[in-house]
Amino acid sequence: METIEVRLPEDQSEGTRSQVQRWLKAVGERVGMHEPLVEIETDKVTIEVPAPADGVLIEVAAAEGTDVAPGALLGRLAPAAGVAAAAPVAAPAGTVRARPGAGRIAASGTAARSLSPAVRRLLAEHGLEAAAVPGSGADGRITVDDVLAAAARKPAAAHAPTPGAEAESGLRRVPHTPMRRRIAEHMVQSLLHTAPHVTTVFQADLSAVLAHRAAHKTEFERRGAPLTLTAYFVAASAAAIRAVPEANARWTDEALLIPEHIDIGVGTALEGRGLVVPVIRDAGRLDLHGIAAALGDLVARARADRLEPADLRGGTFTISNHGVSGSLLAAPIVINQPQSAILGVGKLEKRPAAVTRDGRDELAIRPCCYVTLTIDHRVLDGHQANRFMDTLVRKLEGWA
Repeated sequence: METIEVRLPEDQSEGTRSQVQRWLKAVGERVGMHEPLVEIETDKVTIEVPAPADGVLIEVAAAEGTDVAPGALLGRLAPAAGVAAAAPVAAPAGTVRARPGAGRIAASGTAARSLSPAVRRLLAEHGLEAAAVPGSGADGRITVDDVLAAAARKPAAAHAPTPGAEAESGLRRVPHTPMRRRIAEHMVQSLLHTAPHVTTVFQADLSAVLAHRAAHKTEFERRGAPLTLTAYFVAASAAAIRAVPEANARWTDEALLIPEHIDIGVGTALEGRGLVVPVIRDAGRLDLHGIAAALGDLVARARADRLEPADLRGGTFTISNHGVSGSLLAAPIVINQPQSAILGVGKLEKRPAAVTRDGRDELAIRPCCYVTLTIDHRVLDGHQANRFMDTLVRKLEGWA
């Protein structure tokens, strides 16, 4: 009997490792063309692989928890025309069948298709039905926060100890997600086995930036672009990269590769899931409004788990705005390989500063933050890092 192969798309996981997270159908279940069939989690996003045709799932070739490469065979379908005669093929040893409720959550229908992979996963993990969770998103869409809130309201169940596990009083075991494992591997590889990290620290007075933002925030919002402080740092970073192109470079054993375009990634924390770095394309050619609009769109889609793999590829420089959660200084911030530099932005706070007015030195209270540049010392030297930071700070402090 002719079967239909289900494969991981070739273009879905450039530069990442992928793992089968969840089968949404069990062997023997019907599936419609384009209906989500299996979730794949990378170190960046969770994606759904849809069924390429109507049929019945007759074989799971890659069990849940299996690492898969682009183009890998995931499973096979019996075509719809041959369903009556199709006999299910046994799943490989170790295969985890679709969990109870997974088929209902992923079933065809407008409401089910509107659930993101992260929402479906959390619903199953917490034993919740989608119909019982009020949605606060657009058109009543259920968000990750909605599921977490519903789980918090759910009465705690008594958990039996894991057979064979040693009882440890006062400890709560939280298994690593594939995303967290990949982030850990990536950080260790970058810091300990790839690039010699060096960090330079400057302070930036954001008086001019805050004055500009106060004057233009309403106008930007009216035009659909939330004007955050991060947008200013993206614009200033693009100006600094033009002054020091090596900060935008990539190291190889034969030569430095310096792109003509400036694609800036912005670290975005996803509550309870990890960190992703969506990329603002060609940021060096965008004005502040263009940067703010692109940034607002990417952050909103990241938090709604609606990023595409392409949104996370190809960054040439990264910004980590760790100050939004209260951090004054972070050094070194681990470089996002294969990039060569990462900018850290600390907490904005009022600080005493020495200023000169009419030839006299005075103390003034100014809104300031620490900014750090962590570099791959194979690519940049200290004087280049300092020139980058001097350009960035002058751009911020002289904002017109």
